[in-house]
Amino acid sequence: MARCAAFIFLLSFGVVSHLSHGIEVQVKNEDKLCLYANLTVSFSVTYEVAVNKKKTVSFGLPTSALSNESKCDKTSSVLKLSFADGHSWSVTFSLKDKSYQADAITFVYNLNDSNVFPDSSSKDTVTVKAKPDIKDVGVNMCYLCKSKDTIIASPQANMTLSDVLIQAFVINGTKSKNQTVCPADKPAPTTPTPTTVAPTTNATTVAPTTNATTVAPTTNATTVAPTTNTTTVAPATNATTAAPPTTPTPTLPTPTVGNYSIKHDANSTACLLANFGLRIGFTQNKKYQEVNFDPATEVSGSCGVDNSELTLVSNNITVSLSFYNDTKKFRLHALNVTINTSSGVFAQSSTNLSLWEAAVGSSYMCNKEQNFTITDLLSIYTFSLHVQPFGVKKGLYSTAEECLTDEESYLVPIAVGVALLVLILIVLLAYFIGRKRNMASGYQSF
Repeated sequence: MARCAAFIFLLSFGVVSHLSHGIEVQVKNEDKLCLYANLTVSFSVTYEVAVNKKKTVSFGLPTSALSNESKCDKTSSVLKLSFADGHSWSVTFSLKDKSYQADAITFVYNLNDSNVFPDSSSKDTVTVKAKPDIKDVGVNMCYLCKSKDTIIASPQANMTLSDVLIQAFVINGTKSKNQTVCPADKPAPTTPTPTTVAPTTNATTVAPTTNATTVAPTTNATTVAPTTNTTTVAPATNATTAAPPTTPTPTLPTPTVGNYSIKHDANSTACLLANFGLRIGFTQNKKYQEVNFDPATEVSGSCGVDNSELTLVSNNITVSLSFYNDTKKFRLHALNVTINTSSGVFAQSSTNLSLWEAAVGSSYMCNKEQNFTITDLLSIYTFSLHVQPFGVKKGLYSTAEECLTDEESYLVPIAVGVALLVLILIVLLAYFIGRKRNMASGYQSF
């Protein structure tokens, strides 16, 4: 009764270094196959190894993972794979009427496992969850997805699935041969060639009518010249071209500026300051959208010698910013954006940025709107931006280095002022030269 679910999670701030091998799982109920899965899973986890220092490890789901906690019945199924020392990965499915959906995906990892997380300063077991966009799956279908799709489970933990074939509800103990292919595996639709209809021309021409009468000659011959009556109706052209309808693009208001700060502890002053309004442009399912980021309701982060981080959560959007200090200048070097939409989870990140650069000990400011392309699918717009991730003293911003856009904004009034000053000098110079010539010629006015 079912279909297979594929979830693929983008790796942020780390790359999988150990290839994961596919694992095949057959879950039985009363000796009959009730759930089938064949898939490849990889993980990437960022964790703390010391104060303000982090490390990223990558590992794959081993083929030796145990599925003994997986189960299924008539209305629900659970695929759970346990491995190593306290780690597990699971997906839950529910069946309703003639379709089913994947409800949640859960990844549990144990930071106390020194083989996987060497030098970890935490001994906690962490659980992260994500809601995949797998719904309205037909009964007795197997879902196939070889491509990679992306979801970030949390700013610290990411998962990557590929080559997925799952049937969560198997009928009569036999895996279905029918397959539903995920949209990512389907070829892109072709754009139809526009058809141009030639204008219709209605032209009517009345052939000339010639009436000629000739009287046979008599002794006195009389010849009547032929009379020609010709009527031509000018062609009438009826052509109507309808202008294509235009759909106005809705304009978003300027985003509200949020004020954020991070402290080392409750008793210290701020070590990271940030003020900005943010708009996010993203492409999901080949559709471009823009959304304003409301001031965050959850603010977290850390301040370090070389790296500082700021994570903001507002409604269904999570934005993580990482700043790097090379002892002379700081810059925004990594950005991670996750948005929960009605079409699923959108997640994109980049770890190779060089934005908002300023000298260490100063702040970066840009009052004008700025647009930055982060990836092919993600761009951001900032408004009234002011940040200082390092060297904050007494919880206050240091002298700001302004962006080029702001500097250029002063050029116009400066240029106008200089032009007026030059014009005044020319007028005065011309006046004194003319006066001197008049005095030299002996001319005097009364």
